[in-house]
Amino acid sequence: MPEGATGVVLFAHGSGSGRRSPRNRQVASRLNEAGLGTLLVDLLTPSEEESDRVSSRFRFDIALLARRLIAAVDWLRGAPEHADTVGLFGASTGAAAALVAAAARPNDVFAVVSRGGRPDLAGTALPSVRAPVLLIVGGADEFVLELNRRALESIGAAEKRLVVIPGATHLFEEPGALEQVATLAADWFSQHLPGFDGGR
Repeated sequence: MPEGATGVVLFAHGSGSGRRSPRNRQVASRLNEAGLGTLLVDLLTPSEEESDRVSSRFRFDIALLARRLIAAVDWLRGAPEHADTVGLFGASTGAAAALVAAAARPNDVFAVVSRGGRPDLAGTALPSVRAPVLLIVGGADEFVLELNRRALESIGAAEKRLVVIPGATHLFEEPGALEQVATLAADWFSQHLPGFDGGR
């Protein structure tokens, strides 16, 4: 929590990832520089992660991931010293969990950003999402891009946007791609989290 921060972005990690993800840490660092708090948590226990590496059983259990993410949102909102407002940043399957959580907590989640996410996996929760949603997808990630285009139509938020980063693949490993993601996320939260001005 940077000094004077009024909001926190809670990160929902994707398939085979956790709080130590270098990509999400890079985005979190950019948000910290902009004056926003961040919370990176593991949504799976160590034993579940170990099992998931072999079976992929848990990474697509969106209901389980969403329940744990909602618990984190509730914890943040129950401790005003941590956050007046909460945003969610989801990657891969974590983006689906973030959207389900946003639908379940419409008065607590103020904005959602998805990086290379699978919003389609949020299913019937999509029309109930009210928080502004930004979907960021790599232009070379064609399969996921098409899934995002379809999901965008079902999201109930009054403000929703799909941004395609040309030439970027699923993990945004190309030079400058992740920096674009971080800037887009900071701008989105700047616009939609009350009291956060993005460092301006």
